Amino acid sequence: MIQVKVLVVGANGQIGKHLVTRIQNEENLEARAMIRDQNQAGDFEALGAEVAVVDLEDDIEAIAKAAEGTDAVVFTAGSGPHTGKDKTIMIDLDGAVKTIEAAKKANVQRFIMISSFDTSREAIQAAPEGFAPYVAAKHYADQWLLSTKLDYTIIHPGKLTNDAGTNQVTLAEKVERNEVPREDIAATIVASLNTPSTVGKRFQVVKGNTDIADAVKSI
Repeated sequence: MIQVKVLVVGANGQIGKHLVTRIQNEENLEARAMIRDQNQAGDFEALGAEVAVVDLEDDIEAIAKAAEGTDAVVFTAGSGPHTGKDKTIMIDLDGAVKTIEAAKKANVQRFIMISSFDTSREAIQAAPEGFAPYVAAKHYADQWLLSTKLDYTIIHPGKLTNDAGTNQVTLAEKVERNEVPREDIAATIVASLNTPSTVGKRFQVVKGNTDIADAVKSI
């Protein structure tokens, strides 16, 4: 069986941790966890995953080196709700753009972006003041990816929760706003990696009643 090596950017984040675990449980996938602190490496090495220690505020060349030899990049990183607008720009926008450029530099064609639920221009205008910079950052990161020739998939999750995953979702280009467990987003990423028809697609995901693998195949 062909092994697909996946660079998980933001591996120590809440989605990233679920994702690395799920990838390591797939026969055809293996993870390289990109983390910014060597002290975080032990948990990933215990799973049998490779580790690359790179800060998203490093340059494109450093990220490209982490991506070398992989077959896909998944961007799950985020500055988090308790940082300022400066980190939103540096991680959610510039970090994402640098990762896209790094994938190109490392000749990695497959790229999955974890975005925000709605990154339209209208969503930026309608967002609360404290949330608008994040939506704007995600909007422009998405647009940068869309402008490339990479085999992209953009996943727009609903409000993320730490509830246990159900392996069932509602998934379409447009869905009603709702919550979704982070664990189910990780499962959706794995299903997308295993489903070639998701290339060139972007879709919203919330909790629901459809098996994730079937939902992803239907997109």
